[in-house]
Amino acid sequence: MTGQLALDAGVVLAGVVLLVAFLFALMSLRRWLLVRGGGAVECSLRTLPSPGGSGEAPGPWRLGIGRYKGDVLQWHRVFGFRGRPRQVIHRRGLVVAGRREPDPAEAEGLLPGVSIIEVRDGDAAMELAMGSAALTGFLSWLEAAPPGFPVDVPTEGLD
Repeated sequence: MTGQLALDAGVVLAGVVLLVAFLFALMSLRRWLLVRGGGAVECSLRTLPSPGGSGEAPGPWRLGIGRYKGDVLQWHRVFGFRGRPRQVIHRRGLVVAGRREPDPAEAEGLLPGVSIIEVRDGDAAMELAMGSAALTGFLSWLEAAPPGFPVDVPTEGLD
């Protein structure tokens, strides 16, 4: 009886290990599919409370991949299975409110060497944490908007 119980526990443990390996492979495949088309950068995102919010705290930082598709930046979480983006940032009407370095407390949860920019897309306010190359690409994407696009990119303090 004890041998059968040990065998059953081994089968269950092997099943759990196979399931975890399958989920990891599925997330890796999803990430590869997101990055392979080009125009993808690693960036963390967190949502900010609305301007009229009553003392709400900002949301948590989430690691993700930003993917440029025409006039939108699609943001996907790194650890997830969803095929559609979690956040879509439209270039039309986007306002870059400022840039800052991460606080020591929040730097622990972010990739090293990132800068944080605050952007507003309509009523949505969020912060993006990107490395210097990704930030340069993001600002170039904004400035390359077709004529007539109302894009507000302050030139002071973003260098």
